[in-house]
Amino acid sequence: MHIAEGYLPLPWAAFWWIVTLVILVIGIHQLNKMVAKNREALPLLALSGAFIFVLSSLKLPSAVGGSSSHPTGTGLSSIIFGPFITAVLAAIVLIFQALFIAHGGLTTFGANCFSMGFFGPLLAWCCYKILPKGKISIFINVFISAFIADLATYIMTSLQLALAFGLKGGIETFIDQLTVFLGIFALTQVPLAFIEGIIVVIAVIFISLVKGDFLVKAGTFTEEQVKGIAEFSRGGKK
Repeated sequence: MHIAEGYLPLPWAAFWWIVTLVILVIGIHQLNKMVAKNREALPLLALSGAFIFVLSSLKLPSAVGGSSSHPTGTGLSSIIFGPFITAVLAAIVLIFQALFIAHGGLTTFGANCFSMGFFGPLLAWCCYKILPKGKISIFINVFISAFIADLATYIMTSLQLALAFGLKGGIETFIDQLTVFLGIFALTQVPLAFIEGIIVVIAVIFISLVKGDFLVKAGTFTEEQVKGIAEFSRGGKK
């Protein structure tokens, strides 16, 4: 979700900027370290960034003023590279969108990057790592993780908006505001998250077929899972 330019009160905009800058420093360090060890990651980084840009640019007006609904595209990067590197990719996308297509804003960059670039990917990455490997289909694991990356972004944005506009009225007002934001965003985002989950599964199948060795080296998939995906793509059973 992209909160529009100037929509957040300045103290909250500054707070999310500071939090996001810390995350980006960690993410840039991880990114440089990974690329130094394996230049083979560069094409997948570019692909993941483009994936985030395309999906998150599909801007749909939200029922709440000052925001929009759209897929996030961060699930793919979250699974392959983790939340901190995903935050760096999302930051590049969000700055470009704010400057050139009036999607989001610079004052709200910190909040948008935290929700879309880090919080959603963090939960997705945790989900992907926690779900028992081998006991459920890898496709189901990827789908659930991508679904969570999308929906969790909107949950966090709802919390950010409730904190900015409801907290000053007391805990009851905050809860009321949070309930309203969550209720409205859940209605519009659940189907989008479902569709994004399917898209990410398709993308992962394609990537595993052409870059399976890298995914094994990165610890994203096991050799058995890559072989299983290849067999599935040929019409066999996973």
